[in-house]
Amino acid sequence: MKVMGIVNVTPDSFSDGGLYFDADRAIEHGRALAAAGADLLDIGGESTRPGAEPVDAGEELNRVIPVIEGLAGVAPISIDTGKAEVAAAAICAGASMVNDVTALNGDPEMASVCAENGVEVVLMHMLGEPRTMQDDPRYDDVVAEVGDFLLARVEAAASAGISRERIWIDPGIGFGKTVEHNLELLRGTGRFVATGLPVLVGPSRKAFIGRVDGSVEADRVGGTIAACLAVADRGAAMVRVHDVAPVVQAIRVRDRIARA
Repeated sequence: MKVMGIVNVTPDSFSDGGLYFDADRAIEHGRALAAAGADLLDIGGESTRPGAEPVDAGEELNRVIPVIEGLAGVAPISIDTGKAEVAAAAICAGASMVNDVTALNGDPEMASVCAENGVEVVLMHMLGEPRTMQDDPRYDDVVAEVGDFLLARVEAAASAGISRERIWIDPGIGFGKTVEHNLELLRGTGRFVATGLPVLVGPSRKAFIGRVDGSVEADRVGGTIAACLAVADRGAAMVRVHDVAPVVQAIRVRDRIARA
């Protein structure tokens, strides 16, 4: 299983907002994550935490492009954005994946930008938008409903010219879900894997861990590792995390045990 390292070039992300808002610090952090074993670096300039306010494209570009340019060649780069303008510029700067929390719903030009450039695309499920997604999320069957949404977005992406071989799906842990919804999605990872599409899961330091044991964001490494190992056992292809080194170590040991 691959590990995607998070590089948030934002002042307000839920766990590390402001720590790497300076481009030089963000580049240094990205290099450290790559050295720790990250297979990809996911660079984002707009927070998608619950209640987050949107950022205009110009500001987002100012935040992420210098960091992408500084990390190009260090590790494969993913741009975490829902804006076609930002995605296009990021691809020109060196990104080879677009991680879109809106699953191509946020910008009508995003699908064509991804298709024309032949990049990999992550389609994520989110209920509503960051400002409102945690107000009162409800599902009759969260795994089935998230799965149906993702398959519909895969068909839309394919119809827009994006190769199915380049499409990833992400159930969107924490994006419009209660604690139990998140736990059900983690347990149900195998159902997403059964679609034949590579599955990315992002449990890192999320609030559901704190709801389980009362921990604050900085103390959720153990819970993050537990979630990563659980989805690895269920066939997930990649996890997106802040704490790359301990997650990489846990996965390597898990894999070695599995081969014994």
